[in-house]
Formats: sequence, structure tokens, C-alpha cells
Amino acid sequence: MQMKNNGKRLKSNRGFTLIEIMVVVVIIGILAAMVVPKLMGRPEQAKRTKAAVDIKGLEEAAGLYKLDNGFYPTTEQGLQALVTQPDTGRIPTRYHEGGYLKKVPLDPWGYEYVFLSPGVNGDVDIISYGADGEPGGEGDNADVQSWNLE
Repeated sequence: MQMKNNGKRLKSNRGFTLIEIMVVVVIIGILAAMVVPKLMGRPEQAKRTKAAVDIKGLEEAAGLYKLDNGFYPTTEQGLQALVTQPDTGRIPTRYHEGGYLKKVPLDPWGYEYVFLSPGVNGDVDIISYGADGEPGGEGDNADVQSWNLE
């Protein structure tokens, strides 16, 4: 409530006017019209970014595995060794209860990530073969590689 100089009380106006609401709606509409087409036109770039994020996460999980056990899972044990304790090859003795991942993700194109340990380019190499699921390629079919991430 506000007091007027002559001592009479005036009701306080609370809330938004229709014009204020319309201005906000128009501004949101303009922003959406500018942003949405830019995002919608880049689905392959979004998939490549997701693959890079997945690979980083898989590298971190493999690093935790090594931190606990002193070695990385082998190529034969694969990324599944980050979910359930391997029972073949070199068996980890200090495997984290519950594993290091809930499940191994597929790449954004629906293929399995390739895991090499020891890697050719690092301790471990993790690769997505891109849209075509085949090694090599250019553009949308280019590989996303753990040693070649931005």
C-alpha cells in the first residue's frame, strides 16, 4: 500500500499489464526465431560433439579403473570391463563395487565405440567411426578419436 500526501491510502498496483506481457512474449519469439534455426541446421555437428563428450567420459572411467587397479582394461575385455568386473585376462583385484559406468553407451549413430588398450596413440584409444560406422571417412563420416579431440 502507498500513502498519498493527504493521508489517504491508495491501492498498490501489483502484477503486469497486458502490454508488458505482450512485449516479453514478442522478445522471446524473436530470440527463438533467431536461435532455433541455427540449432536445427546442425544435427551432425551435435552428434560429433556428443561423441567427443562420451569419449571423454569413457577415458575418465578408464582412468579411474587404472587408478584403482594399476592397469587399464585390455582390448579384449573392452569397455564392458568398466561396467562389470572382467573374469578373463588380467583380473583386477581392487575393482570398484558397482563398476565405473552404469552402462557403455553407443555412439550417437548407434555403433559401439572402439576401445584399444594399450592404444596406438595413447594409453588407451577410444574411437567412434562416425555416421558410416567405418574407419576413416570425411565430413559426417569422419572418425571421432580420443587423441584428436579439441
